[in-house]
Amino acid sequence: MKKSLFVMSVTKFIFLVTILDMIIYHVPLYKYSLSQLNIHTFGGVLTFFSVLISLFTITAFLLFLISFIKPSFVKLFTILFFITNSLAVYFVTTYSVILDKSMMGNVFNTNSIEAGSYFDIKIIFYLILFGVLPSLFVSKIKLIIQKRVRLIVFAFITLFSGVFLLYLNSTTWLWLDKNAKIIGGLAMPWSYSINAIRYKAQELKKSQKQILLPSGKFKDDNKTVVLLIIGESARAKDFSLYGYKRETNPMLKKEDILVLKNSFSTATYTTASVHSILSYQGSSSDSYEPLPSYLQRMGADVIWRTKNWGNPPLKIKSFIQAGELKKSCKGSGCEFDEVLLTNLDKEILSLKKNKIFVVLHTAGSHGPTYYKKYPKEFEVFKPVCKSVDLKECSKQELINAYDNTIVYTDYFLSKAIEKLKKLHMPSLMIYLSDHGESLGEYGLYLHGTPYSIAPDFQKKIPFMIWESKEFIKEKGFKKPFVKAEKRYTQANIFHTVLGAFGFKSKIYNQKLDLLTFK
Repeated sequence: MKKSLFVMSVTKFIFLVTILDMIIYHVPLYKYSLSQLNIHTFGGVLTFFSVLISLFTITAFLLFLISFIKPSFVKLFTILFFITNSLAVYFVTTYSVILDKSMMGNVFNTNSIEAGSYFDIKIIFYLILFGVLPSLFVSKIKLIIQKRVRLIVFAFITLFSGVFLLYLNSTTWLWLDKNAKIIGGLAMPWSYSINAIRYKAQELKKSQKQILLPSGKFKDDNKTVVLLIIGESARAKDFSLYGYKRETNPMLKKEDILVLKNSFSTATYTTASVHSILSYQGSSSDSYEPLPSYLQRMGADVIWRTKNWGNPPLKIKSFIQAGELKKSCKGSGCEFDEVLLTNLDKEILSLKKNKIFVVLHTAGSHGPTYYKKYPKEFEVFKPVCKSVDLKECSKQELINAYDNTIVYTDYFLSKAIEKLKKLHMPSLMIYLSDHGESLGEYGLYLHGTPYSIAPDFQKKIPFMIWESKEFIKEKGFKKPFVKAEKRYTQANIFHTVLGAFGFKSKIYNQKLDLLTFK
């Protein structure tokens, strides 16, 4: 018979594990709160006390509700969330992330290969010290089962006591409300569990049958190729075409590239951004068919090649992953984004229809293993960061590794332009990133910070357009009407692509078309 170390009622157990949860897993939350408060003042102390009250009340109340379903469940649930908390704290501590709904979207949409790049040997330490050991302690506790009525009474006593204390500290509500998103994203286990449910509910809503967009038609049947390249985690700041002091765009500067300087993403994580790019509303939350599906249905040939993930459901004939392209690819570049260009010109020439839309979704500058995103010969800036714990690297090592990914992106885009030139037909290339990236500024790394509080490093993106001489001649214009002071976003893509094809429909918005012709 299994020997129990302690014997206690369910009520005492809940209060105990709530306190343990507050002590073990909330150092990041306390550090954030203390960094935002003047703890040497009475108001600062009072506000910090309100944070503790809120955390205790919510955790204890929800545990009481779980115990109400079945009293013995609370012990099993506690062991489970101690284990998952230890992993969550590892990621929060290592990458300074906030586990809100958008970050949980990142978690669900990270493929197995990229997921492996986030792990360091330290995760074993976190798992054992903060997960396994507390769980073993809890497993030794024998619960004295109480009646459900008694448990629900204690649940509401806890809730009302907490609310009453917060009411007495009503002067702190404004600060709590202002920082609620971050506090909620650092509260364990509710940050990742509740936000995971919120994200999945949102995705379930999106997965419902897509609403078809109104039909339209191409005004001519002339050959036209539009290539949309979606970058990953590329921030405008590190492109020399955007004024960066380092030469990170040595090849693109030789091309006649239109650079949209004041460009922003609509989200800070891939899934939402890609949805926005392909949406006629420029939104990540609409339920209408995306651009590739729409053009395919309207009679265009559509090609989607990807080394990434996060695209909405697509109804197209040609959806090809990088792994499939590698079978016919030759050279060291086949391990990187170049694989997406494999025989692309040949595939375009083999298509029968005259309107051809191609999307390349790259791996780009996805962290934390930036040094693995480019061939060795593109390691221009040295030394580079080779740790998944980016705080272990010097600032310069981190920037060097990241900037090398931009140099490689420059090369990749120039190769794509070269492919288009060889077609000798009207063609247009649009490149933009899904979102930017933080490299330690303000203590943040990677991306996925809630948009409302994310720094511009995660929102300001490169956005560039190239036209072939045949395209310019066919369309009868030289320069798109772009204003330096205007703000451009991913919402411009849908209508610019329709405009490039000369496609007219009720949903086409000429004001959002960057290539509006005179």
